[in-house]
Amino acid sequence: MCDEITERELDEYLKRKAVTRRGFTVGASAAVASTSLVLPACATPVETGEMTLTETEVSVVTPAGEADGLFIHPSEGAHAAIIMWPDIHGVRPAFFDMARRLATSGYSVLAMNPYYRTMNGRLFEEGQTIRDPGGRELVMPHYSALSPETVVVDTQAYVTWLDAQAVVDTGRGIGAIGFCMTGSWTLRAAAAVPDRVRAPSSFHGGGLVTEAEDSPHLLADKIQGGVLIAIAENDHEREPEAQGALIAAFDTAGVPAEIEVYADALHGWVPTDSRAHNPEQSERAWTRMLALFERELS
Repeated sequence: MCDEITERELDEYLKRKAVTRRGFTVGASAAVASTSLVLPACATPVETGEMTLTETEVSVVTPAGEADGLFIHPSEGAHAAIIMWPDIHGVRPAFFDMARRLATSGYSVLAMNPYYRTMNGRLFEEGQTIRDPGGRELVMPHYSALSPETVVVDTQAYVTWLDAQAVVDTGRGIGAIGFCMTGSWTLRAAAAVPDRVRAPSSFHGGGLVTEAEDSPHLLADKIQGGVLIAIAENDHEREPEAQGALIAAFDTAGVPAEIEVYADALHGWVPTDSRAHNPEQSERAWTRMLALFERELS
């Protein structure tokens, strides 16, 4: 999860590279280490230049209440579904833009608010982040309401909802994407509903390897299909043993997993509105994710 150390590392990195939030020089290529390989309120057509998408604000009923989010999919046909969770900053325009981009690749994307138990909609105002005064205090009451159990409950509800949508091809698996705190959620989701959720993809995920009996990496033998875990360089420097533990867990389980440390990519490098955004490495990780979906969600 983002913390004060992560932010200090980012500050130091940006000073060294003499960069701004709007662009910076990308360093060396990444070093790879991998194993063997409720209902719609209003539907709006969106022209992307590549295809017409339909996006709908949705409220998905769960045992904990009604989860708000955005459902975005190609306007024609039925497609494999993706459950997409944001980082600790919650839902916001940049997150929904990434969901739209994914939908243009031919997926029905359910982009959900992870904090729906305690609030609806956007948590931070435009330009505000957890590093700002009061930012952490704003997040923590909502973050504290989450647990491994809430991830499982939500995943089950989202799968049920998705499988009831005509634009979802139920003959294909459901992917899962998470960033930062929700990176580990993708592994829990795939382990909780293994007959439907496949191809979990974690970007600069936190808490993937812990001392807990239900640590996400220990769920490897419950997951079907391949896995993508894209690790930030500074996260790896802080927990160098985590990558090895992940590789060992998925190797033992016989689950193909691409577990990679992305060089010169700091925690938070994928979202386009992040100070750490690294366009080159973000694009490469996105390409690897699409390749995984192509293999596993067919």
